[in-house]
Amino acid sequence: MDRKMANRKLIRLSQLKSKLAVENLEEIDWVTFGVIVKKVTPQSANNGRTFSIWRLNDLRDLNQCVSLFLFGEVHKEHWKTDQGTV
Repeated sequence: MDRKMANRKLIRLSQLKSKLAVENLEEIDWVTFGVIVKKVTPQSANNGRTFSIWRLNDLRDLNQCVSLFLFGEVHKEHWKTDQGTV
């Protein structure tokens, strides 16, 4: 993990909103970790394609979640991922 994190900045999901307000994260090599705390049943978009919505949390502040929308190949590959997965 130390090798993978070298020269990268860890930003907790619960800090993401405040960091976006004060930093240009496009200029930083950063990573975050999240746990799938809720999965919505796959939905159909207007174009007929199916997508998933996951709610992610870092387990520090359960009121601060990030919604992740999975489309296309990402949806096809990961929609069965279990709630509770990191």
